[in-house]
Amino acid sequence: MSQLPSQTHPSRKNLSSFAASGIRASLGGVVVSVVLGAIKVLAGILGNSYALLADGVESMLDVVSGIVVAGSLKIAAQPPDERYPYGYGKIEPVAALVIATALLATAIGIAIQSIREIRLPHHAPAPFTLAVLLLVVVSKETLFRYLVRKGESISSNAMRTDAWHHRSDSLTSLAAFVGITVALVMGKGYESADDWAALFAAGVIAFNGANLLRTSWREIMDVSLPDHVVEDIREIARKVEGVAGIDMCRVRKTGLAMWVDIHVEVPGDISVRDGHTISHRVKDALVASNHNIMDVVVHIEPTKLPAAKG
Repeated sequence: MSQLPSQTHPSRKNLSSFAASGIRASLGGVVVSVVLGAIKVLAGILGNSYALLADGVESMLDVVSGIVVAGSLKIAAQPPDERYPYGYGKIEPVAALVIATALLATAIGIAIQSIREIRLPHHAPAPFTLAVLLLVVVSKETLFRYLVRKGESISSNAMRTDAWHHRSDSLTSLAAFVGITVALVMGKGYESADDWAALFAAGVIAFNGANLLRTSWREIMDVSLPDHVVEDIREIARKVEGVAGIDMCRVRKTGLAMWVDIHVEVPGDISVRDGHTISHRVKDALVASNHNIMDVVVHIEPTKLPAAKG
């Protein structure tokens, strides 16, 4: 099968555009995380709140995850070459796997320190920490929603995972807000309320991390795409002139793009040249579709149906 020139390949144009858009969004998240992380760490130290301090450390990890996502998208956008004929797309779910693992490690670290703080007597957090947490919750939730939409639009699992990093930050801040409020309102004997809040937040982070880890691993293992996606691809190929039917269709996602293996049925009495022409039509139709398909391998299956007359 001949390959479309890379400069005119629609999926490669999409890949570069998607990657550039994702990189800008990820780096924007990095800037926000640096500012908020520094504010939270300082406020946690001055305001005697471990929940806020732990939240600040988690925000700093968002900086690392944002940089990892931006780097993975830049690499994943590179076109296939002789060394990597299937492209560099797998780097994207690998990056998501790394970020998900970091989420789990963060959850474990926060949980261990929260338990230590609960067992140690200490003063209640300062009231001004509530204003800091309110700012963080609003900022991080807004950033989460933006990155999720961006990740969905470019079909990036790494970006969706990075978005959940910011959502977990928002949740830990919300838990800290509740815990500090309880400690301040209830008074003596409730000083550890914000530590319990941090422990609860660690559980939420661990749950999200485990779910994202499973999703990333499934993509690395070439899990089957949703039935409606595969069926739509089969339908596009079925409508191509000269196609009598579709025997088999396998689709796998590699980073931001898809690769398709499809067995196309054609009348058994046509020439090899005609069958070759039909296979090119199928490939061109799929590559030009809105599924961001990078390449298609078409296998021709002869049927007993005669070629259409006229």
